[in-house]
Amino acid sequence: MDAAKEVQPTGEFTCQLCGLTAPYTYYGQKPPNTRSTVLLEESYVMKDPFTPDKDKFLILGSHCSLCSRSVCVGTECSLFYSKRFCLPCVNENLKAFPLEIQEDMDKRKPQQKSFPCKKKDSRT
Repeated sequence: MDAAKEVQPTGEFTCQLCGLTAPYTYYGQKPPNTRSTVLLEESYVMKDPFTPDKDKFLILGSHCSLCSRSVCVGTECSLFYSKRFCLPCVNENLKAFPLEIQEDMDKRKPQQKSFPCKKKDSRT
């Protein structure tokens, strides 16, 4: 009978920046079976596959509050500052963010510059 109660995926979440895909079981701010947990944003959530505890969950991602694209919570794709922002929108509007966020983004730039070497050069 427990197998019938197993939560089935509602859909598949896809990050529009890195391409991460994962089945999600809930979208919203109050994941099921979590007593008093309320998330600060509407999020794609899945049951934690690494524990049998039904109260545990993983937050996959959300929508950028500026451009609405689906982004994962990975630090290479988005940040949360009162709302979720994808990094392209953060970079385009960097001066609108507090100095602390601007400094954090400056620290990330050397790491971000190393990613293009993984991509094939389209000019060759």
